[in-house]
Amino acid sequence: MKKLLLPFLLLLVNCIHANVLTRNPFFCGDQDSITITFDATQGNGALNNFTGPVYAHTGVITNLSTSNSNWRYVKSAWGVANAAVLMTALGNNKYSIRFHVRDYYGVPANETILKIAILFRNATGTIVGRNADGSDMFIPIYDNSLPQCEITFPASDPGTPLLNTTLGQTINLAGAANGSYALNVWVNGINIASANDDTITTTHTTTLLGVNTIILQANNGIQNTADTVTFLVNPPINFSPLPNNTSLGINYINDSTVVLALYAPQKNFVYAIGSFNGYTPNSNYYMNLSPDSTTWWLTITGLIPGQEYTFQYLVDGTIKVGDPYSEKILDPSNDNFINAATYPNPTPYPSGLTTGIVSVFQTAQTPYTWTINNFVKPAKTDLVIYELLVRDFTAAHNYQTLIDTLHYLKAMGINAIELMPFNEFEGNESWGYNPSYMMAIDKYYGTKSKLKQFIDACHQEGIAVIQDIVFNHQCGQSPFAMLYFNNSTGKPAPNNPWMNVDARHDFNVCYDINHEAAPVKYWVTKVLKHYIQEYKVDGFRFDLSKGFTQKNTLGNVGAWGQYDTARITTLKNYADSIWLYDPTNYVILEHFANNNEEEELSNYGCMLWGNGNYDFRAAHKANGTGNFNNAISYKSRTWNNPHLIGYAESHDEERLMFETLTTGSQNANYSTRDTATALNRMGMMAAFLYTVPGPKMLWMGTELGYDVSINNPCRTCNKPYRWNYFFNLQRQLLFNIQKAILDLRISHPAFESNNFVINAANPIKAVRITDPSMNVNVMGNCGIVAASTNPVFQNTGWWYDYLTGDSILVSNATASVTLAPGEYHIYTSIKLPMPNLTVGLEDLSNADLVALLTAFPTPASHEMSIQFDLYKNAETRIDIFNIHGKQISHVDLGLLTAGTHNYLWQIDESLPNGIYLCAVTSGSHVRKIKLLVSR
Repeated sequence: MKKLLLPFLLLLVNCIHANVLTRNPFFCGDQDSITITFDATQGNGALNNFTGPVYAHTGVITNLSTSNSNWRYVKSAWGVANAAVLMTALGNNKYSIRFHVRDYYGVPANETILKIAILFRNATGTIVGRNADGSDMFIPIYDNSLPQCEITFPASDPGTPLLNTTLGQTINLAGAANGSYALNVWVNGINIASANDDTITTTHTTTLLGVNTIILQANNGIQNTADTVTFLVNPPINFSPLPNNTSLGINYINDSTVVLALYAPQKNFVYAIGSFNGYTPNSNYYMNLSPDSTTWWLTITGLIPGQEYTFQYLVDGTIKVGDPYSEKILDPSNDNFINAATYPNPTPYPSGLTTGIVSVFQTAQTPYTWTINNFVKPAKTDLVIYELLVRDFTAAHNYQTLIDTLHYLKAMGINAIELMPFNEFEGNESWGYNPSYMMAIDKYYGTKSKLKQFIDACHQEGIAVIQDIVFNHQCGQSPFAMLYFNNSTGKPAPNNPWMNVDARHDFNVCYDINHEAAPVKYWVTKVLKHYIQEYKVDGFRFDLSKGFTQKNTLGNVGAWGQYDTARITTLKNYADSIWLYDPTNYVILEHFANNNEEEELSNYGCMLWGNGNYDFRAAHKANGTGNFNNAISYKSRTWNNPHLIGYAESHDEERLMFETLTTGSQNANYSTRDTATALNRMGMMAAFLYTVPGPKMLWMGTELGYDVSINNPCRTCNKPYRWNYFFNLQRQLLFNIQKAILDLRISHPAFESNNFVINAANPIKAVRITDPSMNVNVMGNCGIVAASTNPVFQNTGWWYDYLTGDSILVSNATASVTLAPGEYHIYTSIKLPMPNLTVGLEDLSNADLVALLTAFPTPASHEMSIQFDLYKNAETRIDIFNIHGKQISHVDLGLLTAGTHNYLWQIDESLPNGIYLCAVTSGSHVRKIKLLVSR
């Protein structure tokens, strides 16, 4: 060995090749003990300056692994503080672990270990150290009976920057072997150095633009092995203005041409890599730079019309990101868990060619043909918004199932649906508040065409669609974070054009957006325009809009809500940009700032969330005053316009039914914890909430008394909609009562009156509406004992109970009225048709033949057992109808004897999800039951 070269080689091996990881021995076999050292300042830097214990998450890739993601013999479950994977802290953000390879993992002798797969985490797994590009880390395991070699400089680890140079630059090259062999270094097919040793170093002066290939060969006279690394030689930057009529993102020029444009100031160079060049950077795809040195762009021609192309931006040879304005991305970690029914014929990920998120573009796309082109949105004062999470509302979690379920939503009496975030977010199982690509539709819910079909179907039913959208922050997969990120601090870099290094308020998650930066204003406006024009979205609910501030209030939540002129200007500008493209679009803010700021935004035309959850919970369980006046009445806030969206439950709040059933008030004669009582009180809450003039919102499941805690099993965990509730008569009654109240408020102008009063400070609460068309007096006892109140009827004479059809003669408008606990009434001064509150799954009058009728499982996806008892022998048949009364199945069972019978319904795969009606006819008698199909 040439001893002079050893210090240089060790420097290269430890400081350059390993980068995030150092291993000893370097050429480790499966029967060796290995020491792995992790440098937390490198890679993604997530564990840099972490003060707690660090654990390895590790397994192996063997000859039986199907891919690099198919780890085998994993040592410990994720999020478990297992001593077997505890790292030894070395100081200076370095950690090590030592073990015997085959013994540690317990790999059988007949299975070949190819690589150690490893990540690093805190005890719970919420902070994870990875490669800089977010990929997993691997350490090769060698068969040291054969010659082995590696190029140690330039480095080739995933996430390690490609060495990039210019023409005529001289670079150092180095390699190592597991023994003294004949070593040869080749660059672009030319042998430039040879040695008989276990190390080799040389230099090379670059002469070829684009990707250059280094090959190190080791030969022991019998066997020959090789290692390959590539590096870049960049041409000079071409400064040129963007072509006319192009903007940031993907610009479709014609059916065979696109222009890609990426805003990335202070970067040194950018390549477009993709399916059009095998993800190999070359000078033909070296991007131009605008004269102001902010925007990189490239025209790609010769594309096949209608063909999908995948691509990324390779920035400074280090960072690979998708286009921030992509309408479709591919996620190698999550897309394979999306079923074909939800997203058929997915675009394959370019496995083996790249890592990380890739974007997709496609020229000559077939446009969607809209059925409704001039949808007239419900008036703001009439809005009844149903907030839902696609993931939980139906088991299939897709837009097609929502389309199939629209009849249910329409029947409820709502006229708007607010979808929780459906743009691309990290992972699949999510509420969606961890966004990454704002213009791409998350494939877990379906295709862009299906989303358009859903919105179109809603418009056909008179239902507006509101998009919950997150601009307060972006998460780690966002190209905005990846392009300018400080791995050593785990924060956005100070020169990030979109993000603050540190959040400006205490409620921030992920990475805080600077809404006073010009690139952010451009981005937000472009995204909003896209959803209005491409998807005909009727409104936006801005998540955490109070966070759109540059005023630093960390540690002082109260100061965060104080009047902020700059924040108001930002939100008004966003509203203006929306109304430029759709003057009737709803702008809804989750704001919760001081009243003077909210009032100014309301006067400007924005609507704001009014959170009544705390007080409605108190009223529902008869604990505390439950004074919901300020939460749901714009007049109580001295606003001029009815722009307060009052609600009792949202995705973010504890469920009324759960809290009442577990902690509700009770006495010897009355308990709010009784399910029937609590459901009755839900009807009373609906009477108070929905009769108050102004827009309203309800959270999915409220209509049936959903009673699973928001924290069961965790806050954002799956909480499937309980369709079986619909088979409970008391819950059906609640549904019908709520529908009746919503129908009432939509049908009568009195509920748009500005002449109303709410008295909600006492257990007996009241809402009085005075209007030329009709007076309304709502009263209810939220206590647990009988109590009297003075309802102050607006006039004497007959008053009519809307829900029961009863009437009372009021001779003294201020006479006292006594209400039992939980008793409530909606009195109107004119007689209205009584709503149909009839409930029941079957015709009980025909029980002389069919004694019992049940079905299970419900909901069902493929087959359902329908069981019934007959009192007498009878000719019997079974008919199944859809919700519109169309017969979809008919079976003659013939003459059946008295007793129990079972019919197995094989559900046609083409049958849409939804509610169906089964009728069992015996002789001349019919008994019915509702069935639920959900896949």
